Amino acid sequence: MSQRGNLLTIYHAALQAVHGRTAVRQALQRHHVSGGICVIAIGKAASAMFLGAHDVLNGEIVDSLVITKQGYGDAEVTAKGARLMEAGHPTPDQRSLNAGQVLLNFIHTAPADAQLLFLISGGASSLVELLPAGASLADLQRVNQWLLGSGLDIHAMNQIRKSLSLIKGGRLARELGGRKTLALLISDVPGDDPATIGSGLLVADRFIEAQAAVELPPWITALMARGVTAPVAEDAIFKNIVFDIIANLDDAKQAAAEHGRKLGYEVHEYAGTLGGDVTLVARELTTALLNGPAGLHIWGGETTLQLPSQPGRGGRNQHLALVAAVELCGCDNLLFLAAASDGSDGPTDAAGGLVDGKTVVRGRGAGLDENRSLAGADAGTFLAASGDLVSTGPTGTNVMDLMLGLKW
Repeated sequence: MSQRGNLLTIYHAALQAVHGRTAVRQALQRHHVSGGICVIAIGKAASAMFLGAHDVLNGEIVDSLVITKQGYGDAEVTAKGARLMEAGHPTPDQRSLNAGQVLLNFIHTAPADAQLLFLISGGASSLVELLPAGASLADLQRVNQWLLGSGLDIHAMNQIRKSLSLIKGGRLARELGGRKTLALLISDVPGDDPATIGSGLLVADRFIEAQAAVELPPWITALMARGVTAPVAEDAIFKNIVFDIIANLDDAKQAAAEHGRKLGYEVHEYAGTLGGDVTLVARELTTALLNGPAGLHIWGGETTLQLPSQPGRGGRNQHLALVAAVELCGCDNLLFLAAASDGSDGPTDAAGGLVDGKTVVRGRGAGLDENRSLAGADAGTFLAASGDLVSTGPTGTNVMDLMLGLKW
């Protein structure tokens, strides 16, 4: 297999290690769950997570609801008897509000003695929502569009989302009626804090101080004032809720390292979680790759990208990959991959890009200019022309982004 083929197999091995079906199946071997069980799966990995629960619990499930991103549903979910809803992501839509109401009704009509099993993964913030009086879908979409282009990290973005919601920031826990609840989570946030994953539907907010550190437009501040008070961590509503992080970025990085070693590469795994401006991160990683030893280099995290008023096609991983391609231009012994673990990078159907020393040349040959593409947040168009997009479709997981470098 080629070096490029090897790097793609390493990426896919990382994804398989944190697949929602496998992760839930393994987690339920650790937790005693029996009797009448109502399953609620929300997020980009919801379909896979529900199927993992069904594999183990099957006849003990009395009802189930799966809410996921448009195109991320699975026919097997409905075949197993679950109600499947798809909604908007990364921008919420009317289906997101519909899903919020269905979620509330599902909980309220669940048997009083039923145990609730929540399966939550990234994307839940956009996929399900209920708004306070005086806030509209147009307001919600305007806020989310501003957030996606703001350059804020996930903690700050979710802090704002929570303040506009009737269910985020632990508010949904008020609706559980004290039922015994197990929440299995796939983490897509630094630090794996349940209060941040999916904007903390069942967790008291621990990032209240973040509001003061973020300068917001007055119109967002006015909307936030319409919200309802969030419960505190000591509230009795959280007493019967148990959380378990069942897959995260470190698991994916470890699997990538193991597969790299199987292929005979010396592995250099970088600790910590990357964040911050995508261009600065790209230059940092390519410098490490250019100056570092041969072998497989592994990073992970989630960068930020400030968008122009009319962005082109792409996302933060495609942007990162194109910046890396510029830095690596002319090198014939290097490959670099930046790709989302959930299969979608920004509002596109590509996961990211896998570039080499000739990516820029190929894109120019198609009549494109790399600097213009970067300035217009249009890296996806360039990488499509150069033949360097990575496309996976829905992956059944969501543990932030992977960046892999190969040097030989």
